[in-house]
Amino acid sequence: MAKEQGTSGNGAGTVALASRKGRWVLSASVLASGMALLDGTIVNIALPRLGRDLDATLDVLQWTVNAYMLTLTGLILLGGGLGDRYGRRRVFLVGVVWFALASALCGVAPNSEVLIAARALQGVGGALLTPGSLALVQSTFRQEDRAKAVGAWSGLGGVAGAIGPFLGGWLVDGPGWRWIFLINLPLAAAVVFVAVRHVPESRDPKATGDFDTLGATLAALGLAGVTYALIAASGHEPATAVVVSAALGLACGALFVQVERRRAHPMLPLGIFSVRLFSAVNVVTLFLYAAIGGVFFILPVQLQTAAGYSAFQAGVSTLPITVLMLVLSAPAGALAQRVGPRLPLTLGPLITAAGLLLLRRTGPGSTSYVTDVLPAVVIQGLGMSLFVAPLTATVLASLDVSRSGIASGVNNAAARAAQLLIVAVLPLAVGLSAHDYTSPDAVDSAFDSAMLLCAALCAVSAALAWLLVPSSALEPTPDHEVAHPECHTNLGVSAPPLEPGEDH
Repeated sequence: MAKEQGTSGNGAGTVALASRKGRWVLSASVLASGMALLDGTIVNIALPRLGRDLDATLDVLQWTVNAYMLTLTGLILLGGGLGDRYGRRRVFLVGVVWFALASALCGVAPNSEVLIAARALQGVGGALLTPGSLALVQSTFRQEDRAKAVGAWSGLGGVAGAIGPFLGGWLVDGPGWRWIFLINLPLAAAVVFVAVRHVPESRDPKATGDFDTLGATLAALGLAGVTYALIAASGHEPATAVVVSAALGLACGALFVQVERRRAHPMLPLGIFSVRLFSAVNVVTLFLYAAIGGVFFILPVQLQTAAGYSAFQAGVSTLPITVLMLVLSAPAGALAQRVGPRLPLTLGPLITAAGLLLLRRTGPGSTSYVTDVLPAVVIQGLGMSLFVAPLTATVLASLDVSRSGIASGVNNAAARAAQLLIVAVLPLAVGLSAHDYTSPDAVDSAFDSAMLLCAALCAVSAALAWLLVPSSALEPTPDHEVAHPECHTNLGVSAPPLEPGEDH
């Protein structure tokens, strides 16, 4: 067995992956990131039942998803910087405990207002633990084991994505939707126990300067204003409230750009967008993950309300997508390395769009999962497997390897922002509001339109990839190393790879 060592104060990893300490570190990191990923996949499955139990309107379901995404998206870049400065294990543990306490509040929420507030608090915990989980792996393991450790982290995390729909459906149909949150408590307790006993502390002594709290606040307020306006518009709120919230959100967004431009150490260094490939891939990410986010928001509602599936059946229905991504994402990354990313980033979204169009066959008349649902989700899974790893590899290769942390972080934030906005705008775009989500006919009609819209978003992303992403994007140069795509691929369905929390 390899000799067990710790990490130095500057974060230079010396722990061997094969050592006992190495296995404990990997276990804590995987369990924590898996808990966050599990939460994301479970909640969507529970939405129809949760809404009926709380007698909630559709806007409550939207905020149940978006309150979490809002704080997570706005604070996740800041969370990585806190770990670098104050200790990655310390901030990671704070995030895990915070996430658990917020989950407990979600589980006992007496009404929708408390649930939404608790979900926002959950997002804060997620913003601390999510970058920390991968940062621990990168900073703890020795250089020769790091790529293998990150690959194991990614693959094992993908297992959580596979378990999520299955477990979520079982919990919703069994003990009830509140247990999708309460199940986080024993998981968090295990993470804290392992991390305190076995995970060494590390930090970056070069992490100096003020934290960009103003930038993070403006980013969150900007997203909140636009999101509120979109959700309020579909809920038939007064026009004044919609216009004012939209104007405030856009104003905060403009101020955010000005603040980031002037700060010496911005949360988001705007200069990176002068790199044409980096900007292009993030635009592709916005369209792609808006499409995927829209599908996974409305598909569980369609299956349970219109097609008559139980929550468990609805959860298991999408399992082929995650299985295909677990099996095929790494080969797809290798393929992109050989032939270039343009082809997979074009074909992948188009294949995904074909699967989404096939999903329109589901509804009140669906009699067989094998003939009506399975072909569509298999095609969708094949398409997603083809583009996820090349997308990640291309965004990392677009900047110097020393900036891989910020490259991955920005791409992650772009994907989450896209999902946040599509959940807000989709019901408005397809004419679904109030208690329509309980009506099979209303949901079925809206779902048909939603799949057309999401397929169109995929087609737009394919066209952009073909026009803007060169086939030579992944070719290594003497001054620019290309990251291994299979080591950075998020095998779930919620977002691209989780950033290491560095370069803040």
